Amino acid sequence: MRIATTLPILAALLIAWPAAAQALDPSAQRGETIARTNCARCHAIGRVGASPLADAPPFRELHRRYPVTDLAEALAEGITTGHPTMPEFRLDPDQAQALIAYLQTLER
Repeated sequence: MRIATTLPILAALLIAWPAAAQALDPSAQRGETIARTNCARCHAIGRVGASPLADAPPFRELHRRYPVTDLAEALAEGITTGHPTMPEFRLDPDQAQALIAYLQTLER
């Protein structure tokens, strides 16, 4: 009888463990909110899924192009690209660091 009650509890813990291990720190959580609010219209901002706009790279792949920490200055000064559909936007330094913290979680 003891095994019958222990196994479901153990199974529930094993299922929940990966989600707990992936919990974001507060800065990365703010960064995810910034990404969802400002970027998700065109970019895939999570670990899976295609970007809504085919030409917009998924955020989980940005670190393959360049170190995401290199984005700090561009985010703070205003990102402009050669893509006419990408709006110019500017983040304050704390917002830029939060977005970078979130992008770094996607590298793992």
